[in-house]
Amino acid sequence: MNFSDGNLIFILTFLIEGITCFFRFFLGLQSTRDTKSILSSLTGGLRIHHGYIGLLLIAVSLIISKKPFGKVNYFRTIGISLLLSDLIHHFVVLYYFEGDSQFDLFY
Repeated sequence: MNFSDGNLIFILTFLIEGITCFFRFFLGLQSTRDTKSILSSLTGGLRIHHGYIGLLLIAVSLIISKKPFGKVNYFRTIGISLLLSDLIHHFVVLYYFEGDSQFDLFY
């Protein structure tokens, strides 16, 4: 099967969001509550969203884009998917179901 960048981004975004919703709504896990004691001291209280990791991957893809990685730039594709999933999760899904985007920058 041959996927374009756009198709892969679409599929990965909804796969990542599906996994995120599974952990949130079916397992009852909440990042702010359940990772605070572990990650807060490591990040100086900054809450790490998966969209931040996506932005990092996008930046890496811009740096290495001149090197051959085949037709699809996987760093960019995964980065955009992570960023879109995080935005959809906070500003669509959580806002709709919880009435609050819960996009906290700090724990």
